[in-house]
Amino acid sequence: MMKTLSAKQQSILRFIRDFIREHDYPPSIRDIQEACSISSTSVVDYNLKALERLGHIRRDREVSRAIELVGRRKSMSVPVVGQIAAGIPIAVPETFEHQEFEDDVDVPSEVAAGHDNVFALRVKGTSMIDALVNDGDIVVLEGTSAWQDGDMVAAWIKSKEETTLKRIYHEGQRIRLQPANTTMDPIYASADDVEVQGRVLYRIGNF
Repeated sequence: MMKTLSAKQQSILRFIRDFIREHDYPPSIRDIQEACSISSTSVVDYNLKALERLGHIRRDREVSRAIELVGRRKSMSVPVVGQIAAGIPIAVPETFEHQEFEDDVDVPSEVAAGHDNVFALRVKGTSMIDALVNDGDIVVLEGTSAWQDGDMVAAWIKSKEETTLKRIYHEGQRIRLQPANTTMDPIYASADDVEVQGRVLYRIGNF
């Protein structure tokens, strides 16, 4: 998976983009602080430095409002359609198909390039923390039933009517759903009891 932005950095980048589109000039640090409900201008500056380091913006610190979006990085909005457990499986709406979505997130266009039915889920639980997927993070998935050993997937366990976020492996006649947390045990199920509903493409950290 690619280097990701935190939820706060996503919010800042989206606000900068929308502000420039509306006003034809960039926002000030205080504009960003107020619009994104950030505790201080120093926190804004910290996140702007991160966005600059990752190549999303350029700044001239000697000039007020001198924030420039780096045009080569195109993004697209992906709907957050619900939540998924990274821990003990929890039920989610079948097939993730909603008419109304709780939110949407911006991801680099290349994340979704060549993939159909891209959606996002908010992670609940800590079973994937060693794969850098924490409670509250957002994972972006391609809606697909195809998978290979080691893929991180949203797996529907039919007999339990529950879903879970795990790495998936063939293991004889069974499927092993493996957490990335040394304190947790894998889940085993028969192959016909597991349906993969999405494969993880990208992670957005909630920090």
